[in-house]
Amino acid sequence: MARVFITGSSDGLGLMAAKLLIEQRHDVVLHGRNDKRCRDALAAAPGAKDAVLGDFSTIAGAKAVAEGVNSLGRFNAVIHNAGIGYREPRRADMASGVPNVFAVNVLAPYILTALIEDRID
Repeated sequence: MARVFITGSSDGLGLMAAKLLIEQRHDVVLHGRNDKRCRDALAAAPGAKDAVLGDFSTIAGAKAVAEGVNSLGRFNAVIHNAGIGYREPRRADMASGVPNVFAVNVLAPYILTALIEDRID
């Protein structure tokens, strides 16, 4: 049995992966960019252990997710599923000047990989 954290797991492929892993008796922690999406994810994936809240469009949001994951203990795997862009009508820049697609799809997974503590024995 593995402990797995899945970003962007409130719908789509992330939610489907969560349901399959839960069905296989793995411990799964979900992610949503806001409180409503976390609640929706937990309702849609019965058996999930928890959900971590955080918006990947900002560095602070990505850091908050890493802190939330670290507070839950050791994980065997992280599935970087959160992503945007395929439904975006146009490019949108964040207050920092970074395009939101870059922030969510590239920067956030890098930050998570760097900040989630390696606790594998």
